[in-house]
Amino acid sequence: MDSGMKRTLIRHATIITMDAQGDLPQGDILITGDTLAEIAPRIEIDSGATDVQAVDATGFIIIPGLVNAHMHTWQTALRALAANWTLLEYFSKMHAGLATVFAPQDLHIATLVGALNQLNCGTTTLADWCHNNPTPAHNDAAIAGLLESGIRAAFFHGTAKPDPKPGQTPFGEVPHPRAEVERLLKSHQGHALLSVQAAVLGPHYSTLEVSLHDFAMAKDLGLIASMHQGGGPARTPDGWEKLEAAGLLGEHINIVHGHALSDDQLKRFCGLGMSFSAAAESEMSQGHGHPITGRLRALGKAPSLGVDLESVMGGDMLTQARIALGQQRSLDNFAYRTLHGSIPPTSTITTREALSWVTVEGARMLKQLHRIGSLAPGKQADLVMIRATDLNMQPVHDAVNSVVMQTSLANIDSVMVAGQWKKRHGQLLNVDLPPKLAALQASGRKITRAMAL
Repeated sequence: MDSGMKRTLIRHATIITMDAQGDLPQGDILITGDTLAEIAPRIEIDSGATDVQAVDATGFIIIPGLVNAHMHTWQTALRALAANWTLLEYFSKMHAGLATVFAPQDLHIATLVGALNQLNCGTTTLADWCHNNPTPAHNDAAIAGLLESGIRAAFFHGTAKPDPKPGQTPFGEVPHPRAEVERLLKSHQGHALLSVQAAVLGPHYSTLEVSLHDFAMAKDLGLIASMHQGGGPARTPDGWEKLEAAGLLGEHINIVHGHALSDDQLKRFCGLGMSFSAAAESEMSQGHGHPITGRLRALGKAPSLGVDLESVMGGDMLTQARIALGQQRSLDNFAYRTLHGSIPPTSTITTREALSWVTVEGARMLKQLHRIGSLAPGKQADLVMIRATDLNMQPVHDAVNSVVMQTSLANIDSVMVAGQWKKRHGQLLNVDLPPKLAALQASGRKITRAMAL
């Protein structure tokens, strides 16, 4: 019998749900339309059904779609260019230099190819933190790239950060352009795969007046307000206290990095339900300091994770989980040895917790945990099939351990977003990559030549 809606039945997989149901050493997943309909050891359907695509997943591990909670996707055409830069070099060479020559078409191709790469690596949801968008045309071009890619995305509308020319107001003194945010919200209201949020300066990079305006705007419009915190002295040292006193903090506030926060601030902010996104590899490479993973864990909280900068490192989120896990284990192990003079009896953090940082916690930060981040009936059908029979994966003794510690891009066989296959048998679907890569290369050459790099 044909139900009138496309169904997919994935059989015989090892399923890591990251949900209360728990894992299935072998199980089936039934998808109806864009939704997970059932997850069970065995799912029976009418043998005469003509609306079902059957997928044999024997030898595969299925995980929830990964969530990249923070990435400046506009920098894709500058991949690895900043690999040896500190944060200070990045500010001067990227924001005050390279960023100033981006045309809208540069944002489009970078965002499109960057989002496609996220899908290729198993990320189904991307928080695109766009802060090189001086005109509405730049915003439209970036969003068009996200939509064309087919990824689930949150477009965090930021603001460009060039050095001021004579007579210009420094960017830290310019309020976030509410009218432009409202235009984007109206243009994309109700889109199934795209939301519009706010990437504001925050008190670390703006005046108090600007922070008060921006935080009030986000609260009034019902947006997540995400901001960088750290990287040199704060522009408004008492800004957080003033924002808290004004009642502008809460679950909709997301802090990226967070190294400059005191222990007392971090505790209060966790109590207010604010979220935190770490970028462990970027932070350690560029000089931010140690990621705040351990400080959050001590308060009973957890970070979401982001790639941050493909101009510095690769875009694979499982690598980010592995690096964040190893870095914090190292700190914990060192602290134990310093205190006790011996190796710790066991690890402080499990691989399952690290996997939650790039699934559950990313969904929580985006306020979409009811829809994504784990595999459960009623949620969106965002999932990744990992080929566990590959040379680097065998033998699999513990599926979660293998996913976090062994899996690479080579093992990401298939990726589904909202019930639609975006990658199958190791190849992106319905994508003509050569002309896109040629356009990306041309964009990168144009930008670097303009700045003599």
